[in-house]
Amino acid sequence: MSELNANQRLILDLIRDVPDWPKPGIVFKDITPLLERPEGLRAAVTELALHAPGEIDVVVGMEARGFIFAAPVALQLNAGFVPVRKPGKLPGRVLEQQFALEYGHETLTILHDSLWPGARVMVVDDILATGGTVAATASLIKKLGAKLVHVTVLMELGFLDGRKALEAAGIDTYSAVVTV
Repeated sequence: MSELNANQRLILDLIRDVPDWPKPGIVFKDITPLLERPEGLRAAVTELALHAPGEIDVVVGMEARGFIFAAPVALQLNAGFVPVRKPGKLPGRVLEQQFALEYGHETLTILHDSLWPGARVMVVDDILATGGTVAATASLIKKLGAKLVHVTVLMELGFLDGRKALEAAGIDTYSAVVTV
């Protein structure tokens, strides 16, 4: 990995490991300390926005922690923000995409008219783990005819190899602010 800049070092310093949560053997990456410090949140938003490949029309963020970063990144990029949510959370007609989790399935939804054909979309999330959430979100974006131009995450858990799932889903442009 290349040398970290000051923002990246601050981000890593402010993300706390919580062992054995939510179950034994899992080390949860807690972003709460990062969010509690204005300089941490500012560093995260700044670094995520730097990954935008040119002009972006819409930033998409997934429920729930992706919202925290995607909305301010959208503002910084002078773009709109579109939420991708769990079933029953969005009013009106939605498109759904189911995806596999380690123990079962999850479904994500997007409003049927929230993106338009050809819209330049960047997906922003907090963590890339196994890649299922991002791949499902990319599928929803494609169904609406928009163009996914980049995926960026605050932290990639490299040992889970989520990039393979992204590549399998046809996502070839992605980045992480930090990788552990």
